[in-house]
Amino acid sequence: MDSVNKNAPVGVFDSGVGGLTVAREITRQLPNESIVYFGDTARVPYGSKSKDTIIRYSRQIVRFLRTKNVKAIVIACNTASAFALNTIEKELDIPIIGVVKPGAKSAIENTKNNRIGIIGTEGTINSELYTEYIHGIDPEATVIGKACPLFVPLVEEGMLHDTVTDEVARRYLDELKEQNIDSLILGCTHYPLLRSTIGKIMGENVNLVNPAYETAISLGELLKKNNIRADINAKPKYQFFVSDAADKFKSFANSIMPFRIDETNRINIEEY
Repeated sequence: MDSVNKNAPVGVFDSGVGGLTVAREITRQLPNESIVYFGDTARVPYGSKSKDTIIRYSRQIVRFLRTKNVKAIVIACNTASAFALNTIEKELDIPIIGVVKPGAKSAIENTKNNRIGIIGTEGTINSELYTEYIHGIDPEATVIGKACPLFVPLVEEGMLHDTVTDEVARRYLDELKEQNIDSLILGCTHYPLLRSTIGKIMGENVNLVNPAYETAISLGELLKKNNIRADINAKPKYQFFVSDAADKFKSFANSIMPFRIDETNRINIEEY
């Protein structure tokens, strides 16, 4: 690791636009770090695909990010973190983290009644990965999962503050409200964009865990441990790549990122 350029970028990837919430938190918490972001917009969603397919996609994306000389990789996608992280970690000589462990850890640290809820895509909920991690740390915890498949398309359509979204959220969350949970993991990177709606429905006694924030904090610790944090006066560069629909991605990114994105490049990910 000694020969690594400390000011090299961090690679961040997701099935589409959701991982931008992770990129956004990294720019806030680690303002000197450069980022190369890849959104697999041609093959979104990942939530309904098999483990083998997700591993194959993730390997291709990692190969692409390596061509950009990244010093570390963040899997900013719950499904890919659930299915591919352990396999890919063994194949890499640079640090890599996902979004599941930091979110699970934070939920356990913050719950008072040991009843934790998790909302996510069907893939993430059915994989029960969050439940496994949480029980690995605290076998006594009660974990209640709920798939919310319509949240992703609503976010991708930009319907963040809309009566339709409010209604859908209420239907999904009403049964979780009856479960007396005090921590709710937003187990899909799109969901922090619906945070105010979810918070309003769940009420102020439920702590919303945003894995995007927790992952940015964990990334900072990981870079420090490996002695590859960017210099304090480094000027960060942000690059964005997608596998399809670059213009749509760019306009969405500009609606949520704290700075203007002038360029999004489309690449053929199947070549990697």
